[in-house]
Amino acid sequence: MSASKPATEVAVLVSLNFGEPDYAESREELRLLAESAGVNVCAMVEGRRYRPDPSLFAGSGKVDEIASIAEQHEASVVIFNHDLSPAQMRNLTARMNIRVIDRTMLILDIFALRANSHEGKVQVELAQLKYLSTRLVGLNQDMGQQKFAVGARGPGETQLELDRRKLARRVELLNDRLKQLKKQRALQRRARQRNAVLSVSIVGYTNAGKSTMFNRLTQAGVYAANQLFATLDTTSRRIWLPGQASEEDGRVVGSQVVVSDTVGFIRHLPHGLVAAFRGTLEETAQADLLLHVVDINSPDRDIQIAEVNKVLGEIDADQIPQVLVFNKIDLVGLPASVERDECGRICRVCLSSKTGEGMDGLRQALVEANEQSQVAQSRPVEEPTQQDETTWD
Repeated sequence: MSASKPATEVAVLVSLNFGEPDYAESREELRLLAESAGVNVCAMVEGRRYRPDPSLFAGSGKVDEIASIAEQHEASVVIFNHDLSPAQMRNLTARMNIRVIDRTMLILDIFALRANSHEGKVQVELAQLKYLSTRLVGLNQDMGQQKFAVGARGPGETQLELDRRKLARRVELLNDRLKQLKKQRALQRRARQRNAVLSVSIVGYTNAGKSTMFNRLTQAGVYAANQLFATLDTTSRRIWLPGQASEEDGRVVGSQVVVSDTVGFIRHLPHGLVAAFRGTLEETAQADLLLHVVDINSPDRDIQIAEVNKVLGEIDADQIPQVLVFNKIDLVGLPASVERDECGRICRVCLSSKTGEGMDGLRQALVEANEQSQVAQSRPVEEPTQQDETTWD
């Protein structure tokens, strides 16, 4: 999986319906993922099955149909909207005589295209190597040949064993680099905590408009586009929020908040990516407030909200206070609004990052969250009294 991919690559997409309730949405996401990877989609092959075929996943008849369509359109790759086992991928490639990749491999390729920072590239390479570790067999023709070493007894190691050892050493090296980067982030996080700076992370489903909203808030100018995973690297910026008048001299004193734009989530996000990006996602887990951006124009917004919360639970960030931000109200003709919960806190903001309508409500939510955080930090910790102590006999 190279980070450079010709934009004219032609692909046949394959999406099989196993009775999932979100099949139609997942099929459309596959098309968007392929387009985000710079692939020219020539055909979409669909079918219905009760369970995957153990050998070919799609069954011999459907595989022959896919091969015929790929030959007719002179396609160079077949992309399955499913996770294929190493044996299934090898059997499909041999049967159709064309390169075959699955959904996870496609997402990894998009991440490789989008990674710009050193940490992002390390994380993507680590995820790719872990994915390839079970798929080395058959990638090269000479992997079963014996390699003789001068002065060594016996036939030596096979090329497959050598490749596995090289891969293991590379994975170990990348893990060490990520540990160093994790230490650097921890130092930066402690510095913010000492200065009592509110940490806010923008999370949400991919292509919900997170980066556009981040640019509106911070004037950062990060890349934003109408495509899946347009932004991969985490970007943080400090912004000043209006404060209240000082009791001493009446001056209005502002306060700083650190806002971070994070990678978007998607259905069936590969576990290797979650593991590799755990260090970056720790910034989300350590945040004081999450701005959960939702595309209000999407008919699947409830499913997308559940998917994001699922990933937040995997990284132990599901207990952090959230403000739901329903974005793209300009596409559905809704007015900007702010909703509060039973405690009077802002829990939902409807806005348009593109036009800027409703951004004042979001800033007000940040101001109130920052004030609540400062009050909590200034409140003295009460020592337990003798009456509060519980004695166990």
